[in-house]
Amino acid sequence: MSTEIPTVDAGPFIGGRFVDSTSAERHTCVSPATGEVVGTFALGTAEDVDRAVAAATAAFEDWSALSVFERCDYLERFIVEVGKRREELGRLLALEQGKPYRHEALPEVDETISNARIAIEIAKHLDAGQILPLATPGRRAFAFRAPRGVVAAIQPWNFPLGTASGQLAPALVTGNTVVALPAPSTTLIEYEWIKCFQAAGFPAGVVNLVTGSGAVVGDAMTGHPDVQVVAFTGSVATGQRVAARAAGKAQLIELGGNGPFVVLEDADLDLAVRDAVDSAFGAAGQSCIAAGRFLVHDAVYDEFATRLTAAVEEKIHLGLPFDEATVMGPLNNAGLADKVDRHVRSAVADGARVLTGGGRAEGFPTDLYWQATVIADVEESMAIAVEETFGPIAPLQRIHSDAEALDIIKASPYGLGSAVYTRDLGRGLRFAEKAPTGMMNVNARPGEVEGHIPVGGFAGKLSGIGKIQGRHPMEHVFTEIKIVTINVA
Repeated sequence: MSTEIPTVDAGPFIGGRFVDSTSAERHTCVSPATGEVVGTFALGTAEDVDRAVAAATAAFEDWSALSVFERCDYLERFIVEVGKRREELGRLLALEQGKPYRHEALPEVDETISNARIAIEIAKHLDAGQILPLATPGRRAFAFRAPRGVVAAIQPWNFPLGTASGQLAPALVTGNTVVALPAPSTTLIEYEWIKCFQAAGFPAGVVNLVTGSGAVVGDAMTGHPDVQVVAFTGSVATGQRVAARAAGKAQLIELGGNGPFVVLEDADLDLAVRDAVDSAFGAAGQSCIAAGRFLVHDAVYDEFATRLTAAVEEKIHLGLPFDEATVMGPLNNAGLADKVDRHVRSAVADGARVLTGGGRAEGFPTDLYWQATVIADVEESMAIAVEETFGPIAPLQRIHSDAEALDIIKASPYGLGSAVYTRDLGRGLRFAEKAPTGMMNVNARPGEVEGHIPVGGFAGKLSGIGKIQGRHPMEHVFTEIKIVTINVA
């Protein structure tokens, strides 16, 4: 299969047209997989944001006045357009982000179709309103579900299309208009994907894109007075900044996690090892719902460590994205690779043992290829245990009881996803009920959920505000209840 694609030169999409930015500055995009230039994008400005928000505001009245079935028809046409460009989009995603083409890039393109279909099905059956009882005779009260307005949607680089579709599809189908900002290191793929909305015939201004940096474009979007909703997925530090700037607006903020993966002494180790490999090394560990730390009961710790190490060495083939055997690609950027370096070096210096991997791989076009790594004898005092490493690392800690594992989870600043493995389902359910994470799986890896199931953090933690996926963002973020009373006497 040819990996050749044209160089992409991206810029704003505003009011139904691709337009020039008000800035002449551009950023060059280099593939983390090959080291080659993939394209460039315009470093947008606050003026570009003003234009995009104005276009979205102008389009809102007509778009929101359509029936949900008419808006669903537009999304159906979008799905057709994505299908036409599936392989082209998958190739660009693999080159720009670094994902293995067959194992991860194509499935992410398919996820955008799935997210649109889920939004369509839920929207058609979302409660449009209700009649409320009143004490006053001759009056009626109606509660209507109304779209909020303009949505500022900001995407991360690890799942650029999966996140974009998870934000845009439910926002659009409920009657909102959107201004999107892709992450700088995955701007080109989102720019090409946005063309599917144009090809599907979406009315001008309903979907808009501004390229550039979060510090300029993102700040202008989140603080814009004509933006009613802010949807953001990304790091904790940036998410906190976004939430502060978006004060007073509806917010959907999905942030980090370190995925506690708890293996109790009565666990099915075949299942636990299989899921551990998939969860820790899928997307090269660059996922907020990945298994980021392993809390393993002392009674099975050594066996689990041995079996996990063997499974990683057998199943995880690190390679170029278009190699058919590749199941794990490079890290996306140098800053992240440096962070993984620091976490591993620090852990080893403090007494942890590398069982396999342990450093950057040699012989590849870039130095962003990191070996799949298993580290034993990790302690709670180590950064690799308590922080979000976001790389292909499985750090193993010993525990001696359910209570100890729960105490560790409770002490963590993160509360996104976790998992517990035990053959006693009652024990697993009791553990799940006590664990302060927004998602808790029993005998399934952290974050293993279907696309219509709500996903999000937990109160008091740093993993976000609100729930993504399914009907929840449609009900609680992208729409609001409007009350109308009528005197019929």
